[in-house]
Amino acid sequence: MVRKILHVDLDAFFCSVEEILNPDLRGRPFVVGGTPQGRGVVASASYAAREFGVRSAMPTAQALRRCPGLVIVKSRHGTYGKYSRLVMKILLGAAPVVEQISIDEAFLDVSDDPTPGVDLARRLQTEILSLHGLPTSWGVASNKLVAKIATEIGKPHGLIAVPAGGEAEFLAPLPVIMLWGVGPKTQARLADLEITRIGDLAAMEMGRLQELFGERGPELAARASGLDDSLVVAERDPRSMSNETTFARDVADEESLKRTLRSLSDEVGGRLRQASLAGHTVRIKLRWPDFETLTKQVRLVQPTDQDGEIYDAASKLFEEAWRRGRPVRLLGVGVSELGPRQRQLGLFDRSWEHDERLLSAIDAIRARYGPEAVRRAGSLGHRRGSGQTGQADPKPGDREKPPTKGK
Repeated sequence: MVRKILHVDLDAFFCSVEEILNPDLRGRPFVVGGTPQGRGVVASASYAAREFGVRSAMPTAQALRRCPGLVIVKSRHGTYGKYSRLVMKILLGAAPVVEQISIDEAFLDVSDDPTPGVDLARRLQTEILSLHGLPTSWGVASNKLVAKIATEIGKPHGLIAVPAGGEAEFLAPLPVIMLWGVGPKTQARLADLEITRIGDLAAMEMGRLQELFGERGPELAARASGLDDSLVVAERDPRSMSNETTFARDVADEESLKRTLRSLSDEVGGRLRQASLAGHTVRIKLRWPDFETLTKQVRLVQPTDQDGEIYDAASKLFEEAWRRGRPVRLLGVGVSELGPRQRQLGLFDRSWEHDERLLSAIDAIRARYGPEAVRRAGSLGHRRGSGQTGQADPKPGDREKPPTKGK
């Protein structure tokens, strides 16, 4: 049986919500995002703003230079989440399998529905607009890859259906950068060979593709031909948990960076314990002032959800990646390869039991009094499992304690 996959993307979602709440914004160039005074970036740009070259993830200051009359609207993620849930409720009622891949994007598998996919998509597009005032773009195809690309081609407010068997023909004239797995570096390598369209890539000899890209060669060839057997998955376990911070000003001080690294490790560890998960791989993310980004990771002997173990690994990675005095724009910590919490018991070393009791108590205090209720001095030494941190260092000898009620 030929599969029937729908892909939906809410057009300029954050901006569309803001236009509902403030109709005066309609037709005007505006963005949702941070202020240009700090490290603000564009989260969403209206289509009027995009005509000036303003795009999401662009620094707000740069967006203002491109469009001097640009209106900046502060993000309100709780509101966007509410509208997203309203849309997803409609989708869940229309298809047996829905895979939400972001706050404003989803795949639907409607293979068992006898109604033509284009008719289903058009009905849902009309329903979402009439009920909630949100414009959407849709792609219909026999697989996820082609359906998503069809959505991109149809934006905004579009609906493109690719008939089964016509996938390769549909993709052939499109630029290779639209293909999953082709980033700027791969695009540049292909351009050196005068391969600029997906059809050009599909026509390459397999031997040449394998010579250029190794194991990725056959995968790229299959995608260029419009082949994709990935499933629409209704629910999936989180593959990673991470947290990062962008500094208001570039930071080059080692002690400040280590304190931030410790705080990020604490937050990730707390979220893992709350979800009863632990991870095998710890990674860090560093972004320099020129926006160049570096990631490094290490695989642990056994999975962890302990703040100190996460910090130990992250700190070593940081020391390998950072050159003393080099300014840092963004710092992040993540844990991946997640699974149920488990620990291989040591015969003599039972210190982890104390650490778990301590962290359990700290988690309870933070849940009641807030994330800053318990802090550990960044200048104090730490041992495995006890790497707590905060924004201010207590005086030597101070004990950790929850704040007094009412203060």
